Amino acid sequence: MPVFARNVVATSQPLAAQAGLQILARGGNAVDAAIATAITLTVVEPSNNGIGSDAFAQVWDGEKLHGLNASGRAPQGWNLERFAGRDAMPLHGWDAVTVPGAVSAWVALAERFGSLPFEDLFQAAIRYARDGFAVSPYTQWSGSHRVFADFPAWQRTFCPSGRAPAVGETFRSPDHATTLELIAQTRGEGFYRGEIAQKIVADSQSHGGAMTVADLAEHRADWVEPIGVDYRGRTLHEIPPNGQGLAALIALGILERTPICALPLDGADSLHLQIEAMKLAFADVSRYLGDARAMKIGAEQFLEGQYLDERAALIEMSEARDPQFGIPPHGGTVYLSTADAKGMMVSLIQSNYRGFGSGIVVPGTGIALQNRGYGFNLQAGHPNCVEGGKRPLHTILPAFVTQNGAPLLSFGVMGGPMQPQGHLQMMTRLFDGAQNPQAACDAPRWRVLGGREVSFEGGFEPQVLQELAARGHRIAEAEKWGFGGAQLICKVGDGYCAASDGRKDGQAVGF
Repeated sequence: MPVFARNVVATSQPLAAQAGLQILARGGNAVDAAIATAITLTVVEPSNNGIGSDAFAQVWDGEKLHGLNASGRAPQGWNLERFAGRDAMPLHGWDAVTVPGAVSAWVALAERFGSLPFEDLFQAAIRYARDGFAVSPYTQWSGSHRVFADFPAWQRTFCPSGRAPAVGETFRSPDHATTLELIAQTRGEGFYRGEIAQKIVADSQSHGGAMTVADLAEHRADWVEPIGVDYRGRTLHEIPPNGQGLAALIALGILERTPICALPLDGADSLHLQIEAMKLAFADVSRYLGDARAMKIGAEQFLEGQYLDERAALIEMSEARDPQFGIPPHGGTVYLSTADAKGMMVSLIQSNYRGFGSGIVVPGTGIALQNRGYGFNLQAGHPNCVEGGKRPLHTILPAFVTQNGAPLLSFGVMGGPMQPQGHLQMMTRLFDGAQNPQAACDAPRWRVLGGREVSFEGGFEPQVLQELAARGHRIAEAEKWGFGGAQLICKVGDGYCAASDGRKDGQAVGF
């Protein structure tokens, strides 16, 4: 059931949710709670995020919405020549690691909006890392020991007894605790310019990586202006590129120009419109998106009315299509949401990418590094082509919805390319289907896989899927883990309604 309270936290692991709630109970605000939750998630859900993750956030401060891009950039030593002869970027190893940005997100959020001492936000995480916690069902990483068989530091850290811990078994990570203590004491300086940075670079150099002291020292998180599109009297806000939130906005802008609101929510016509709109959006994202500095067309130009009209007109109700990109007019993730009684709301997401990420664990630190470099491509001249100092196209995106300029909803849906698709589906369920946040969270989902191939979670009517197949949609076998996990907090009256996805271990909690 949804949770109603004046102060709430919703995330994918219960110990982390409670760590954030404890901060609220001590008088901290929603940002303090979000940071504490995020830090604790690096310990209790290491299979999806860690100290070496990237992060994005949107914060409603009581008057205005703010965006934070804390994704890292490629080492300056990266270029096309370094990856010559490859068809794609490496998935594992040091040549998949961009500068990790999550720590900079914690610091930036605390400096601008925090109310409690920074060190206080680390207490629960440090305790769980040092004293241990019982591994939860969806968090367990029993299969990962085979994936990272060639990474001894990863094996020592996450399979200390020669195997992954079983569900309910206590797992400890004392190196993780020590690193978090140093980050807390130095307000992140030790990570980017001090002792931890030296250890990261030393391991990079010993394994042929390109990461340098300068790469880490020059990293910064950037405050950005969220971009948005109107839908049924509400506005969905996303972080601008290099995040893929633009895909959700394009698709939603297309749907606004269709009769979807008059159709049965889970009927073939409604699903067809949603899927076709999503495919049109992905075609644009694949062609044009990357680091904002490398894009020749601004994100806002994809959301102009005339362009969305043109894209919506390409949808044919009787058949599925494999659309191409348009030409606009131009010159492993964790998500959390928090909200407090004073009106502050936070939407935050941080992730390694592909579970544990690169497989690199910096010896003696407990730091598992993300593999966001895999998000680059090797197409010369493309906005997302690999280049030193550049941010790769990112899959993670925190969402926020306003209505008439006031905060309404903070939410996210984890799961790589599922994320913008999940945002679209949450919006249609909440505002076309009038479902409550928990019902929208629990409902079955679909996922565009590529071309005309679509996967459907169990729960859709067989005759609906048959009708979609008759229109040319290729119905793929559903993958158990392919539909992400949602967390939502919606403003209601003088409090909130919070929901947490049963596809994860998490919970929504409040008081």
